[in-house]
Amino acid sequence: MDKLKDFLYQNKYEILLFGLIQHLFIGILFFDLSGTLKFVWVSNIIVLGFATIGIFIQKGKRKNQIRNILLFLVLLITLGIPFNNENLFFLITVNVLYILFFIFIFWEVLKFLVSPSYINKDVISAAACGYFLLIEISVFIMQTHFYQNPKSFNGISTSTPYASFTDLVYFCCITFSSIGFGDITPNSQQTKLFTSLLGIIGQFYSVVLVGILISKFSSHEKK
Repeated sequence: MDKLKDFLYQNKYEILLFGLIQHLFIGILFFDLSGTLKFVWVSNIIVLGFATIGIFIQKGKRKNQIRNILLFLVLLITLGIPFNNENLFFLITVNVLYILFFIFIFWEVLKFLVSPSYINKDVISAAACGYFLLIEISVFIMQTHFYQNPKSFNGISTSTPYASFTDLVYFCCITFSSIGFGDITPNSQQTKLFTSLLGIIGQFYSVVLVGILISKFSSHEKK
């Protein structure tokens, strides 16, 4: 048990990065979004929850309790998606819990990124984790808005919550990376403004991150 705990702590950002990537892009491996993915959807939340353990080792009892409560609520409410996929209040609650969960993790990652004066694999992995966490947060904010106003986007599938999630992951990724293929487009004033904000946040994070990494590298070289 101690060896597993040490492994999770020593490789916490690499493990979290894996957890985030598999959560966002697990649909690559599956073609049936309405069948198999229901089981996978729950499974990858369990994997993601496991991947966050190392981040909160040595963070104190209170933070671990908050993480455990948020993860339990996220997992519990995810189990109910197949039975409540037409219940607007339920779907919005799901998204709010996910947003809180990812913001909580992002804050811990961000504090680590700005604190050390060195650069190593943890700093690089944490930087990537921060990027994917911003995408996660943006996806669930967008999905909350989409549930409230299905006409706020053109090109988003409404067949299942899983299909709309996959489309929004794609949309947020191409927005953050400034690719913008145009096959999915915002169709309301709020969505257009938030999409613009996403693009700015993505570029700002990249610019600030490069500055932080260069500063850490320069500091390391001087020492």
